[in-house]
Amino acid sequence: MTQDRTRPEGKRPQIDARRRAESRARAALPPLTPEEEARPFAKYFYEEIKPCDPAHYALMDRPVDPARAFGPGEINRLLDVGRLETEEVEIGWCLLPDGVGFVANRMFHPGVTADMIDWWFAWHALEDLRYRIWYPPQHAGIALGHADRARILDPGIPNREKNWGVTHHVTENCGCGMESIDIGFRSPADMGFDMERFYGVAATFAGGEGWSVPIDAGDDAVAAPAIMCHVFYEVPGGLVQRTRFWMGCRFTEPGRAESCLPPGVAVPAAPVQGLAQHNVREFTRLGDLLPRIYRELGPGMEC
Repeated sequence: MTQDRTRPEGKRPQIDARRRAESRARAALPPLTPEEEARPFAKYFYEEIKPCDPAHYALMDRPVDPARAFGPGEINRLLDVGRLETEEVEIGWCLLPDGVGFVANRMFHPGVTADMIDWWFAWHALEDLRYRIWYPPQHAGIALGHADRARILDPGIPNREKNWGVTHHVTENCGCGMESIDIGFRSPADMGFDMERFYGVAATFAGGEGWSVPIDAGDDAVAAPAIMCHVFYEVPGGLVQRTRFWMGCRFTEPGRAESCLPPGVAVPAAPVQGLAQHNVREFTRLGDLLPRIYRELGPGMEC
């Protein structure tokens, strides 16, 4: 087991002026460069995107009952699979009583394995085009710091652990315009999961804490926090993905999360719904893309 790496708790990652200038350039969604056109996976940038299931997407049309949702402090409820299927909201969004934005999604990915998920979440961070092919209409680009890149490229670190403690600097439209987003990935233990139970239920996981600012924000803009969690479970024929977001929450220490909203303040409904709809679209695309691109390029990082 490699050593886990996390950022100091309770501190906002700096989304500095240089990083946001780079994000603005990516947000224009420029055409591929000649070098990108020559990459072996450039063909995926141009293919037709598989449409979402209309009935599934329609479940994000209006908020669900918040009584069937839960906050990040109860993350281990994602390991109660039977309860999830009968009692919890699995597809939908709402505002929790404390104003936190809640998003839930469940998808079945036929032909997808845990090894594919582990490879993808490390591999796609290494260059803009790898991120853009995931969902070209809304994924604009990605960057890594030098130490984080070295970790992902280290062959001694299992693909499953490469992102633990790594920050992805992404430019993405989650439904309300392009944003510059820092996603600090974490191990499942540092998300607060009971690891004895986790390894008995989950096939793999990707999640962490994000901070975002609009592309056109000024230098004094306050970054908005969110906690992201994707848990994947093996089922006959593929994987079930269960996703949860808590917008307006952050980690204060490993395994402990809290709302950072002032009393009486709520996350606006529009970005919560926008993220819910975006999640359906991007993971519909990934479920279609991943078996094909993994057969061609996985499980290594270079290509």
